[in-house]
Amino acid sequence: MKFIHDFISLVYPNICASCGNSLWKHEKIICTFCDLHLPRTDFHLDQDNPVSRIFWGRVIIKSASSLYYFNKGNRVQHLVHQLKYKGRKDIGICLGEKYGQMLKNSPLFCSVSLIVPVPLYKKKLMQRGYNQSEQFAEGLSRTMQIPYDGRALLRTRATETQTRKSRFRRWQNVDGLFAVTDPAKLSGHHILLVDDVITTGATIEACIQEMIKVPDTSVSVASIAVTLL
Repeated sequence: MKFIHDFISLVYPNICASCGNSLWKHEKIICTFCDLHLPRTDFHLDQDNPVSRIFWGRVIIKSASSLYYFNKGNRVQHLVHQLKYKGRKDIGICLGEKYGQMLKNSPLFCSVSLIVPVPLYKKKLMQRGYNQSEQFAEGLSRTMQIPYDGRALLRTRATETQTRKSRFRRWQNVDGLFAVTDPAKLSGHHILLVDDVITTGATIEACIQEMIKVPDTSVSVASIAVTLL
């Protein structure tokens, strides 16, 4: 059934990417019911939130937030799965546009001047054809009306999946994994670093460690979803 649902979602994009029900003419990507009932966090309104706390004592950031809670089997997982593995780039852009409207009106994020997605390794990017985090960044850029740079960070090597690793092993897996391609392009910016799902924050932390080496640079974090362990 799952395969059939994924196939129908790809061939017939006029069904809701979250629940699979038909969309009305005024609806786009996600139906009104799901839009109202997906588990939104509203963390962008609170400086001291669970996503921010992930990075306490690890790396200095200005703010951090996620649009949705991610739980195994929920509709958010289905959205992310279609975005990453089923070619549904439009989901990333749609969610980015939605979240961008919220973030640009938040005192915590209104000073962001550049959006940077977490990069994929070049081999995986060629296999997938796109970076799901960059699709999210593009949507954010449209509604926040600030630029995004999909080449600001470089992933220097392939890594093993993080799914079954401990927190320490996740950190080891990404240590020294990223490099800033042109520091001059980041200097002076409040950067919004974005990813699809935050779990332990190890990947985000590795990116930030490199970015804050650039003078006069500050970093905030946003993702489509967060898994709270």
